Amino acid sequence: MAVTEWTNGEISTQAGTEDIEMWEHHLEQEVEQNSGIEVTERSVLVIARRGQGLFKERVMCIEHRCRITKVDNQVHLRASHLKPWRDATNEERLHGENGLLLTPSTDHLLDKGFISFENSGELIVSPVAHKPSLERMGVATNRVVNVGSFTEGQKHFLNYHPEAVLLRAVRA
Repeated sequence: MAVTEWTNGEISTQAGTEDIEMWEHHLEQEVEQNSGIEVTERSVLVIARRGQGLFKERVMCIEHRCRITKVDNQVHLRASHLKPWRDATNEERLHGENGLLLTPSTDHLLDKGFISFENSGELIVSPVAHKPSLERMGVATNRVVNVGSFTEGQKHFLNYHPEAVLLRAVRA
């Protein structure tokens, strides 16, 4: 579970964003250098980490628009991993049901743990999320939001996100 601490009114994550990005870059390099993986598959995996290519095509077989903002122009959508790339196996990284199509701002919110989803489709907003910012990004925070049903495969990957990625407040 991602835990956020409050200190003197400031929010700081235990695993800082820079540390996570460094770790993801390290994992990306490991994939690129892994001679046990075919060259084309290595390339596909690295592109999938960036939310494009084959992974996005596979997500688009299931999803057709951003569940939160309802944007449906694929040019404005990213394929966002439910189980983060850094925590997934190579097979999970490319699995279409491990993703949602989201606008860049909602992709950021999911990736950083400010939002998540219940299997029922109910949107979860982290207690440390800056609600006025979420509202400006098109995420309603003043009412219950249900984004619709998920496939069984999506639910499998979605079970990971609220426990491991969603930020939870801890008073220091």
